[in-house]
Amino acid sequence: MTARPRSALLHWTGVLPVAAVVLLVLVWGRALSAALVAVVSLFLAGAVLAAVHHAEVIAHRVGEPFGSLVLAVAVTTIEVALIVTLMADGGDKSAALARDTVFAAVMITCNGIVGLCLLVGALKRKVAVFNAEGTGAALATVATVAGLSLALPTFTTSAPGPRFSGPQLVFAALASLVLYGLFVTTQTVRHRDYFLPVTTAGEVIADEDHADPPSARVALGSLGLLALALVAVVGLAKAVSPTIEAGVAAAGLPSSVVGVVIALLVLLPETIAAVRAARRDRVQTSLNLGLGSAMASIGLTIPAVALASIWLKGPLVLGLGPSHLVLLVLTVVVGTLTVVPGRATPLQGGVHLALLAGYLVLAVSP
Repeated sequence: MTARPRSALLHWTGVLPVAAVVLLVLVWGRALSAALVAVVSLFLAGAVLAAVHHAEVIAHRVGEPFGSLVLAVAVTTIEVALIVTLMADGGDKSAALARDTVFAAVMITCNGIVGLCLLVGALKRKVAVFNAEGTGAALATVATVAGLSLALPTFTTSAPGPRFSGPQLVFAALASLVLYGLFVTTQTVRHRDYFLPVTTAGEVIADEDHADPPSARVALGSLGLLALALVAVVGLAKAVSPTIEAGVAAAGLPSSVVGVVIALLVLLPETIAAVRAARRDRVQTSLNLGLGSAMASIGLTIPAVALASIWLKGPLVLGLGPSHLVLLVLTVVVGTLTVVPGRATPLQGGVHLALLAGYLVLAVSP
């Protein structure tokens, strides 16, 4: 007799997000001892793995590119809430928090996730193949919004320092929202086929054929558990952030390193999901996750902090410094050269990872 399958809610991927949220409630606002930090870190890692599992269940149900969009928007929405919360608590010292977090997300996604997935895909199949039209459109949107929101404030003169004036900030927020809306419409409605995965032979994969998609009930359950897991990931990351800040200060590192560490933690679910897709010869899905997350990070964060700046005290610094401007330009140029052929070797993956390494080195030693 065949054993009955266990309920998804009784599987570790169902239990752990709930347990992680309960732990988050218990530790919220408390100073954590070393033992509690270790426990929180374990639950944080478990919540990341659970989030990846439920994101893949949803992606299998709704298909690409909707699956990638669900994870990117879910992570970014909660990340925005975290940024606004930290800015409200931090005062003047958090003036550059939004800039540092968004730029960290752009570098991690456009160079870290993209580079790692190209490397994995190319090593497995000799050449990583993707759709140049869809990937190019995503990169162009990311480059435009990043330039308008992060590069332009460095050169404006209406407000002192690398900041926007009120009307300029409104323009940047509206431009980010409109371009993100156009990107989502293009990805999911008008030109959905540009974002579907392709095989090494260049054949479009419209649907996965190795297994039946989960039922609507299972997909809805995974959607709820994904939301819980992501709340736990971001909330527990915030809970351990004072420990991270203390460690960074004790090591004599710049305060911007805290934003980098938190961005790395928050983007772990997308990174793992993207690498797993690349290993299955679904490099386009990986790029959808990477560039889609970058687009969501800018397109949702900038309008949110612009709105929050109405009641938040202190300045809002968005402009990048000279070294970060160079890295942004290099990322756009290298990304363009990578995307145009629609095929990539391990070399392109290594180049993107080198740019990420350069960013991390400059974050530690400006």
